[in-house]
Amino acid sequence: MLKISNTVELADWEIEITQIRAQGAGGQNVNKVASAVHLRFDIPNSSLPPFYKERLMALSDQRISKEGVVIIKAQSFRTLEMNKEDALQRLKALIQEAVKQQKARRPTRPTRSAKRRRVDSKTRKGKTKALRGKVEP
Repeated sequence: MLKISNTVELADWEIEITQIRAQGAGGQNVNKVASAVHLRFDIPNSSLPPFYKERLMALSDQRISKEGVVIIKAQSFRTLEMNKEDALQRLKALIQEAVKQQKARRPTRPTRSAKRRRVDSKTRKGKTKALRGKVEP
C-alpha cells in the first residue's frame, strides 16, 4: 500500500514494478545485476478518486503517456530495494503535486515612487551611454 494522503491509498496491484539493468557507468556490478526499476502506474484504471485522475491527466509531464500510464525509471542507487523505494516516493510526489491547489494570483500595480525610480534609473543609464561616443581630436 502506498499512502498518498489521509484518505487516498494505492493498492500494490495497481503499481507494476519490473527489474531492469541500470544504464551508464558503474563497472561489473551494473553489467550483471538488474538493480534498476521501471514503475508503471495506469491512471484511468486505478482506484484514485476522479478529481485526482483529472488533475494527473491534465499534467504536461513527460513521464505520463497519452494513454495515462505513468512510467518512472529509478536507477540512482546500487540496491534494488532502494531503487523501488525511490520510484514509489517519486510517484507519490507526482500525485501530490498534481492535486495541490495553486494560489490565485492577485494582480498588483507598481507604486508611483517605484515608477519614478524606474524612469530615473533609465535616464541615468541613457546619460551614461550617451557619453560613450567617439572622442573627437
